[in-house]
Amino acid sequence: MQFPRPVQIGIIILVALWFGYQPVVDVVVDFWWFNATGYEPIFFTKLKTQLGLWLTTFVISALFIWGNLHYLRQGKQVDLKELQSQFSDLTLPVEQFEKLIGGIRAAVVILPSLLLASVAAQNWLYVLAFLDKEPFGKVDPVFGYDIGFYMFQLPALGFFQGVFVTLIILCTIVVVGTIVVREGLLSGRLHQLSPQAAHQLLFLGGLLFIAFGFDWFLERFETLFSREGVVWGAGYADINARIPAYGVMGGISIIIGLVCFFTMRTKNLGVLLSSVVVYVAARLLVTGAWPSLVQDFMVNPNELGFETPYLEANISATRDAYALERIEVRPFEASAQITQKSIENNPLTIDNVRLWDARPLLATYGQLQEIRTYYDFTDVDVDRYVIDGKLRQVMLSARELNYNSVSPQAKSWVNEHFQYTHGYGLTLSPVNVVTKEGLPDLFIKDLPPSYVPDLMVERPEIYYGELTSSYVIVGGNVEEFDYPKGDQNVYTSYTGEGGVEIGGFLRKSIFALYMKEFDILLSQYIDSDAKILFRRSISERLRTLAPFLYFDKDPYLVLADGRLFWMVDAYTISDRYPYSEPIQGRSSYNYIRNSVKVVVDAYNGQVDFFIADSDDPIIRVYNKVFENTFKPLSEMPQSLQDHIRYPVDFFDIQARMYQSYHMTNPTVFYNKEDMWELPREKYDSDEQIMQSYYLIMKLPESDEAEFILLRPFVPTGKDNMISWLAARSDTPNYGRLILYQFPKQKLIYGPRQIEARIDQDTEISQQLTLWSQSGSRVVRGNLLVIPIDDSLIYVEPLYLKSESSQLPELKRVIVSYNNNISMKETLAKSLAAVFGASDALQADIEATIDSQQVDKQLGVETIDGTDALIDMQWSQLAVYARQSLSRADEMRIAGDWAGYGQALNELAVTLQRLEQLAIGQTTPSIPNDLNDNSAEVPQETAQ
Repeated sequence: MQFPRPVQIGIIILVALWFGYQPVVDVVVDFWWFNATGYEPIFFTKLKTQLGLWLTTFVISALFIWGNLHYLRQGKQVDLKELQSQFSDLTLPVEQFEKLIGGIRAAVVILPSLLLASVAAQNWLYVLAFLDKEPFGKVDPVFGYDIGFYMFQLPALGFFQGVFVTLIILCTIVVVGTIVVREGLLSGRLHQLSPQAAHQLLFLGGLLFIAFGFDWFLERFETLFSREGVVWGAGYADINARIPAYGVMGGISIIIGLVCFFTMRTKNLGVLLSSVVVYVAARLLVTGAWPSLVQDFMVNPNELGFETPYLEANISATRDAYALERIEVRPFEASAQITQKSIENNPLTIDNVRLWDARPLLATYGQLQEIRTYYDFTDVDVDRYVIDGKLRQVMLSARELNYNSVSPQAKSWVNEHFQYTHGYGLTLSPVNVVTKEGLPDLFIKDLPPSYVPDLMVERPEIYYGELTSSYVIVGGNVEEFDYPKGDQNVYTSYTGEGGVEIGGFLRKSIFALYMKEFDILLSQYIDSDAKILFRRSISERLRTLAPFLYFDKDPYLVLADGRLFWMVDAYTISDRYPYSEPIQGRSSYNYIRNSVKVVVDAYNGQVDFFIADSDDPIIRVYNKVFENTFKPLSEMPQSLQDHIRYPVDFFDIQARMYQSYHMTNPTVFYNKEDMWELPREKYDSDEQIMQSYYLIMKLPESDEAEFILLRPFVPTGKDNMISWLAARSDTPNYGRLILYQFPKQKLIYGPRQIEARIDQDTEISQQLTLWSQSGSRVVRGNLLVIPIDDSLIYVEPLYLKSESSQLPELKRVIVSYNNNISMKETLAKSLAAVFGASDALQADIEATIDSQQVDKQLGVETIDGTDALIDMQWSQLAVYARQSLSRADEMRIAGDWAGYGQALNELAVTLQRLEQLAIGQTTPSIPNDLNDNSAEVPQETAQ
């Protein structure tokens, strides 16, 4: 069926719109979004570079392929009637058949060019870095090139070479196909090529071999990033065999390319065939057999002697690439004896010992403060704030809105995009305070938020966060749900600066196409003042703005000046640092710097990039390429600077590399004589690698406590501790790394050994066994190694969680020092048991009754006439009575019925003593109705 010409044109336009509108819509929406965020330079720099690369590559590729095809057509002309006769099924007129052939010719030119242009446009950053390269000021030990050559120039050269080779191969495929059609199907003389066909194939072959020669030249540099022997980077066999072999192959390739050009005139294929045979033989012998023979028969029998210079290069490069050279090594004798005086001299350290772990605390926050099912706490962050004039380590979490948890009956397009638009507030608690119920003491809580004076929250709404994955429309003629208040809801309207205007018909139409939701176009809730907020997820927002940076997996919440912000650490990474060992993870790289601190306003969505490491050449390149994107760290408000912290991701990578690369002697490194590893601890009931943790503490050489990130090390295959690494987070010492190394001849207990000693303590193990029965489960928290002066103490919290409840309660704190271990209800009492009580701790101890003291006073001393009770006054007996009742309740919840009965006995004896004081009696006795529960009380007491 033949359609009229206007109908054909209409169909073509519709098809073009259907398949072509999305790229146009994407570009338009991206422009609006980048304009709204204030980062148009990034958008235009990327767009101009991609368009330039796309057009340049497309034009060059199309001209190259067309020129080759045009040269072929200079030979014998194709008779279209004869060609049409080859396709007997076609009934098209000659004119239309000619158009069909023309379309095929255009397609074989355009399609490969489009493919290459698209690939080239995706590598826009290589070109920009190539043009704005920065020196590192260090050279590689083999070729003597600055490291910047490998970072910024070599990737671009490899990209250009790859595009050129691909173009030649695609063009060769097109030419061969054309030759088959012209000289095979038409003349039937494919075995006897026309001069044009032969010249064309020789020309392309010559170009291909010259490109191979350039590739061999670049391949020499790749030896600096590979591992063929014991060395990461070029070793003896690489330097003395493989690199020269690549040079030989490059020369042979170029010679063969010239032979191809020469053969176009001489038509003597013998020399060319001989050259190709030489190439294949050299490929097998020179680049394969020769380096292998050198490695197997020279290097391997005397590996250390041959590889020592290259091991030194590997150690030096790896330490520099991961900033391990910044680590200051200091001795830590662990010789000081910790006393009660030591505890008193480190009040900020003791007062900020983290008794709450993130996982149980997250569950506790969820149970206590989610308020409604559609609110979620995604994770718990650790930070420090000055509260009541005192530096306090705290844990906090944002209360974000999770629309997936909204009841199915309430889910609708309007509710998702107009009503449920934001989360609300946060929960914050100190790391070391526990209520009498075993729960955290919340400094910020509830809706609307209540807070202590130093933690004012004026703008609690969270429009941008970790769970804000869907777009919302604000500022229209419908109010948003703000927060629940009793049986009613409070509503609000967004007044922030975030978002893109959407009110006009054109914008609504484009956003309807972009979001693929035509309700946007039809909705009556969108007026001229409406704005659409999208890319609200922190990770998506930052990846879209700065795809050239690598972002930390854990954004953390900051409360500053009454507003909520997200702080994110950003890294520059590369896999192009010569001789550096790569680290495997989300991507493989062998160079990393924490060069950027990012701040995202949780209400406005405003993003600010601050340069934290101006010594990093990569960030200097980005700063030149993307003008007005990065700010110096000094421009960050002081209220936010106070919450900068050394990132865990970067610290863990450095610690992981330092396990091997603390060894700088190549012989020791080769023999792995002093390998370290990360210690293991028992968390909950399973063993895991010990995590890095933040701590407010006073370093041995410092007079003031500061915010530290800490990680211990143990020798490989052993459990004793060998050292601990600290990263400082407070100005002016931010970023300084200090390794405190123990004497190798001295035994310092490691975390695993402390865990074993805890398990071997009969009193603790019996209590844990009792708690783990009758519907309860003991959760062992993270073991903390805490330096005090020139020694160490160990602290491990214990949580109790009922199987019927997801509310973990902190029940005990274990403290270990030297050979002393104590498990008490509070840290203060555990410290007092290990180091002795002091006036500073006595108030806390007297506020609650130690269960062990109760056992002693009510179970042992009563044998001799209950002297302890007799000597007590009214106030002391009242405290005992209250604590006995509390202990009885704990035993009941834990299912410890023997302990429950004993606690009731203690309560009964105490109440009877109160009665005796009232009537003037002196000797307490146990009521008869409680005698059945007195199995744990000595018989003498009941007489």
